[in-house]
Amino acid sequence: MSNSTALPGSSLDAGRRVRELAEATDGRTVDVLVVGLGATGAGAALDAAARGLDVVAADAHDLAFGTSRWSSKLIHGGLRYLASAQFDVAHESAVERGVLMTRTAPHLVGAQPFVLPLTSLVSRAQASLAWAGFRAGDMLRLAARTPRQVLPAPRRLSATEARHLAPAVRADGLRGGLLSWDGRVTDDARLVTALARTAAARGARVLTRLRVVRMTGSGAVVRDELTGEEGEIRARAVINATGVWAGELVEGIRIRPSRGTHLVLRSERLGALPAGLHVPVPGETNRFVLVLPQGDGRVYVGLTDEPVEGPVPDVPEVPESDIGFLLDVLGSVLDVPVRRDEVVGAFAGLRPLLDTSGDGAHDGTQARTADISRRHAVLTSDDGVTTIVGGKLTTYRRMAQDAVDAAVAARGLSAGPSPTAALPLVGAAAPERLRGLPAPRRLVRRYGTEAVAVHALAAGDPALAETVLPGHPVTRAEILWAARHEGALDESDLLDRRTRIGVVPEDRTRALKTARESLAQAATV
Repeated sequence: MSNSTALPGSSLDAGRRVRELAEATDGRTVDVLVVGLGATGAGAALDAAARGLDVVAADAHDLAFGTSRWSSKLIHGGLRYLASAQFDVAHESAVERGVLMTRTAPHLVGAQPFVLPLTSLVSRAQASLAWAGFRAGDMLRLAARTPRQVLPAPRRLSATEARHLAPAVRADGLRGGLLSWDGRVTDDARLVTALARTAAARGARVLTRLRVVRMTGSGAVVRDELTGEEGEIRARAVINATGVWAGELVEGIRIRPSRGTHLVLRSERLGALPAGLHVPVPGETNRFVLVLPQGDGRVYVGLTDEPVEGPVPDVPEVPESDIGFLLDVLGSVLDVPVRRDEVVGAFAGLRPLLDTSGDGAHDGTQARTADISRRHAVLTSDDGVTTIVGGKLTTYRRMAQDAVDAAVAARGLSAGPSPTAALPLVGAAAPERLRGLPAPRRLVRRYGTEAVAVHALAAGDPALAETVLPGHPVTRAEILWAARHEGALDESDLLDRRTRIGVVPEDRTRALKTARESLAQAATV
């Protein structure tokens, strides 16, 4: 399958990386260097490239290697921010959710139903407060002008209806439920991949495995992590979008990471789940554990919000205390509680919250990380580096726009306003076109219009139509597509980010051989 099956110029592969790395370090000066290829960094690369700027975007690891692959996969409408009177953040979230669902990524972002079971642990006062919140969330939808057919209205459920949507919930004492809707991305790492590829189609050089060793407002010294060779990228503007690692590259940036942990269960453990669950955390008025069916034989249960001290690891570890907390809260609503040995995987992400607490940041009087504002901040260092921190997955586009606006202004670049609120990502199309594509629905939800090409790979070769491992829907064709078009350079890229096979260690081990074979096959084309 040639690159012509993908959006022209969007295919990322090992050969393109070699060519564009040589170009980026040949002594020329580019307009913008973006450091970090999570959602915000990839979004900034797209934003700058879409304005006609010459862009290089680099990451020491892979697309979505850090926080952007560890989210709850939700595109929040801002409801939780209303409760803490962060009205501007709530409205911004609702607007950005609408942009993704209706314009830029309707193939990846859709409506997700949630049931809040009204068990004996939920008082009538708590239920009334939650219902008022859901109604307020619907007002946010209206203010953001997201159509009702995109996000349905919340409603009350009878006990029978609640059990139908959440059959694993304990029937004893169940007096009904509350049904609400929010945005849901099929896969956060796939969203980042789409952003990076759309930026590449606009001319950005997207370079993974390229570590920034030193950075100033006029460029960076970089090291190719595959060869060990060092070089220099000269740039008129530099954007630091490295999230929780931002303070390691620019002095004066203080981040208070907050750990969000998720458990991975096999789907059969909780049975059919037509909707996700909101499970109230005992003793909290506005905090829930989420149960999120993934459609791939797994269910995620999350999440925590715990401060993290000390050096920031590449991949955060999941402490047993987080696992115990999530199992306890989940068990409060189930007929049969989940045992520890039924947890087949777990992952944690670190939210890059800006520390604004001053010199007394560690005196024990500061707010919990759960209480820190999710507002993003754009900061410019003395030598001209623009850093974007804070925020969340939902608002990545606005964060990227603000970062590029600031860099353009600070460095005197010539560029127009951001066009990204109306710029479709790779694979995007109107819902009616997506529904009519001759490809399986699961592929359409992951690849959009490119699902036809991925499906054609499998149709043309029976071996590629086989699943990578029993019980998981990802096919060998999808693995090959990731290596040929989505910038996957090794097995970890394929199993841990382009697909989510790797979140279950046992499944990852079983799939390694196929991943290696696909990389070898891609290299022969």
